[in-house]
Amino acid sequence: MYPEIFNSNMFTLLAEAEVGKHFYWNIAGFLVHGQVLLVSWLVLVLLLVFSIIGTQSKERIPKGFQNFTELAFDFIVDISRDQLGESFYKEWIPFISTLFLFVFGCNWAGALIPWKLITLPEGELAAPTNDINTTAALALLTSVAYFYAGLSKKGFGYFKRYIQPIPLLLPINIIEDFTKPLSLSFRLFGNVLADELTISVLTSLVPLVVPLPIMVLGIFAGSVQALIFSTLAAAYIAEALE
Repeated sequence: MYPEIFNSNMFTLLAEAEVGKHFYWNIAGFLVHGQVLLVSWLVLVLLLVFSIIGTQSKERIPKGFQNFTELAFDFIVDISRDQLGESFYKEWIPFISTLFLFVFGCNWAGALIPWKLITLPEGELAAPTNDINTTAALALLTSVAYFYAGLSKKGFGYFKRYIQPIPLLLPINIIEDFTKPLSLSFRLFGNVLADELTISVLTSLVPLVVPLPIMVLGIFAGSVQALIFSTLAAAYIAEALE
């Protein structure tokens, strides 16, 4: 009887989903979501550690972790090259790779680490990408890069595109540029949050064995979301460079 109660309580703990509650920090008069910063810092530290390990002893014929690191780098280079072309992809590799690796690391950290076993005074630890502020910040970075790409290549003549082919399209072209970061932000935020809520509901209704395949699918979906986000960001930058 007692093991059953223990397992039931553990499943209930793992299934709880606190939506709208945050662990606030007051930094210089600004309220920030502390749980997002904590997990984001952990992801950044892990990415830094993996990059150091993968480049510590470089050999002409890669093996071990160096082989994995070069494989990941080649994959990101292919994303940039496919969207930006041979002429521009090299200068945008750092930005595209940063977006991909951060979103990928956040999604995997949220899916693999049992954060609900760690209690906070308010809110809970989870993937930073299930916070609309994180996805909005990433989308705004992409938007800034998008305008920087166009202005650096064409100067202020870049804004002529807003009145082409006819000036009547000016409002539509402006709205289009505003909807791009919104689309990126809500697509990533909605997919991550929906996946976590689905797993939480299923875990609370049925034994843990049933949601396990969906959790594995969530890990795969987190990888796909990182790919989609970075690919769309590269595509938007390529559009500004055309």
